[in-house]
Amino acid sequence: MTSKVSDCIFCNISPDQYVTENDLAFAIRDGFPVTKGHTLIIPKRHLADYFDLTAEERIAIAALAHECRSDLMKSDPAIDGFNIGANAGASAGQTVFHVHVHLIPRRTGDTAEPRGGVRGVIPGKQNY
Repeated sequence: MTSKVSDCIFCNISPDQYVTENDLAFAIRDGFPVTKGHTLIIPKRHLADYFDLTAEERIAIAALAHECRSDLMKSDPAIDGFNIGANAGASAGQTVFHVHVHLIPRRTGDTAEPRGGVRGVIPGKQNY
C-alpha cells in the first residue's frame, strides 16, 4: 500500500537515505534537526494527516520509533529522554503535508528548563 506524489519531498527520498525501514514506513534524519539524532518516521503511503493513517501504518511507525530510539541510545549515552510528536494541519505547524513523526533525542542540560516539553508549542504554556 504505497503511493507517491511527484512534488512531495518525502515521496522522493531515496532509500539510500533511510536510517531504517519496514514494509509501511521509513526513517530518516531530519534535515533541520532540533538536536543531534533528530529523526523523522514517515509512512511510505502519501497522505497528509496523521489521523488518516491505518492501524497497520501506526503500528509500523511505532515499531520504527522504538528501533530508532534504541539505536540512538546505544550510539549516544548522553541521550536520556525523547520528545515524540506529529504536526497535523497547518494551524498545528505542519509545513510538509506528508505525515511524519518527529523523534527528538534529549540530553540533560540541552535546555535550561525542559519542564512542560511539547507544551512549548504555544508560547507561554510550557511552564505551568
